[in-house]
Amino acid sequence: MTDDGPGTAVVPDGFDAYAAGRVDARFTDWLRERAEPDWTAATTHQFARELGGGVLDDEVFRRYLVQDYAFIEALVGAFGHAVGEAPSMAAKSWLVDFLGVLTADEDDYFERSFDVLDVQPETYDNPDLTPATRAFTDLLERAARQGGYAETLAVLTPAEWTYLEWATTAADGDAPTRFYLSEWVDLHTGERFADVVAWLRDELDREGAAASARRQRRLARLFRRAVELEATFFDAAYDPEGTVPGGGRQW
Repeated sequence: MTDDGPGTAVVPDGFDAYAAGRVDARFTDWLRERAEPDWTAATTHQFARELGGGVLDDEVFRRYLVQDYAFIEALVGAFGHAVGEAPSMAAKSWLVDFLGVLTADEDDYFERSFDVLDVQPETYDNPDLTPATRAFTDLLERAARQGGYAETLAVLTPAEWTYLEWATTAADGDAPTRFYLSEWVDLHTGERFADVVAWLRDELDREGAAASARRQRRLARLFRRAVELEATFFDAAYDPEGTVPGGGRQW
């Protein structure tokens, strides 16, 4: 069992125990609950609140965007690996479609944002990576290289799902006046992105429920580590040299 403090529900260590007595229990719900308090830290982070409120300092966002642009390369690589591991042509098609979003829609956004924020190509093409970016990139690469389809999904799903959650909250308020803030929210909300997250969850639900108890625990560790690093990635926008929880801990 895990108990993250007063008022926090105790979450069973195993998915079977979690699912017992529940109607339509989802593996991804178990993973999300097991990832507390990191899930709440990531989805309600100061960075997300300030971005959604339109008050985020440009220098903070500039640092974040340069690191995120570098991270996208590893993210695309992980999605590409998942395409090769996907169990059906339908799954491969979904992943390829989302790769198109990452390499086209988002790339266009980055170029326009870097231009108005006066970030030069030599800065974003070969940036000095923060400890948080290096740790998250390493997690993606290890999940893809040392695991299978389920392990890759266990990292990709929270990477997208946490963004959908905080961006959906941000979208409930007035849109920021700076386009690079408002469009970043728009890219991570709406039916198209929500459908991607729903599909990733469905895939991980199926793969996780069918996995052995030992593998389920490994997927839970991967998922929680990804969520933990999402919060750390936001921290780094304010403190680029900040430490990474767990240091060099591997999954």
